Amino acid sequence: MQTVHLLGLCGSLRKASSNDVVLRTVAEELLPAHAVMEIPSLHDIPLYNEDLDLTESSTPVSVSLLRQMVANADGVLIASPEYNHGMSGVIKNTLDWLSRPHGNSVLKNKPVLVMTASPAFTGGVRAQQQLNETLWAVQAKLVRYPQIVVGAVAGKIKDGRLIDEPARQFLAAGIVSLCDTVRG
Repeated sequence: MQTVHLLGLCGSLRKASSNDVVLRTVAEELLPAHAVMEIPSLHDIPLYNEDLDLTESSTPVSVSLLRQMVANADGVLIASPEYNHGMSGVIKNTLDWLSRPHGNSVLKNKPVLVMTASPAFTGGVRAQQQLNETLWAVQAKLVRYPQIVVGAVAGKIKDGRLIDEPARQFLAAGIVSLCDTVRG
């Protein structure tokens, strides 16, 4: 069975990010045997400015590298916190960079699975809707799977790992769906 190469994008830059913990738990413990996942840092992605993206040589190196990583990945897992009833600015900014050039996004037809984790009991459902709308706009291939939301996430993490078994099982099944979508 051919290896499925996934890319995890975390919408939080915080050192103790719950979404980063969940992504790393997925990458290290919950992937099927035939999958691998890389999680690049988004710390060096500048605020979107089309003036910096007019030519390939003017595009920031960090953006060019991220675009190449997305292009090379078979599928993408996006993890975002919910800030003020919406997706994080970090993930929105990243998606803005990845959506260019218009109509030729590296996310176009790319299988994408979205998850949110939040201290709120709702787990980030409102951020999910915004993420889905943005991903539809850039013509990503959204994985058909129920919303993955990890509510009250602080109580589900211990020693830098997601330990809540129902959440782990639901995430693992979502990753299988992502891999199945990659395979067509």
